[in-house]
Amino acid sequence: MNELEIMELMNSINYGWIDKLGQKHFEDFEDFLSQYVLQSPRQLIKSKLGVCWDQVELERYYFNKINKNVETFFIVYYDNKIFPTHTFLTFKRGNKYCWFEHSWERFRGIYEYNTKEELLLDVRKKFCEFELSNKFDKNNLKIFKYDKPKYNISVNQFFKHCETGISVNKI
Repeated sequence: MNELEIMELMNSINYGWIDKLGQKHFEDFEDFLSQYVLQSPRQLIKSKLGVCWDQVELERYYFNKINKNVETFFIVYYDNKIFPTHTFLTFKRGNKYCWFEHSWERFRGIYEYNTKEELLLDVRKKFCEFELSNKFDKNNLKIFKYDKPKYNISVNQFFKHCETGISVNKI
């Protein structure tokens, strides 16, 4: 298996979320904060429905199967209202840094960069432009490198896990 085959496997996953009772939500995010739970890779393969948080964990699972070192990142904008976020996975191919993106459909694909900083700056720029409409206070935008979380955790538990990762806000 290689990165392109992993992307092919990911193409069976749709964007949405599963609540605490196992109910599927495709467009409705009204109860997301109180009802979401992070799925395990096995649960996501079965449900075929997950947000970026779930999808990155499945990507991590597949990349680990091919012994490829990955790093995962959590970008969040603290605006005291909705706290938009995105998680994404990166890996190295030769001397290039690669952004593997499935859940953010607009940018689905594998992108290569010369440096990790260049990669993170590009994702940050896209997040600010397309998720925040370039209306943001840079002091409220944070990026954390995080390790594999426990599964079946809540939104608050996922935030806490990511926020205890390594801050990479100097980009």
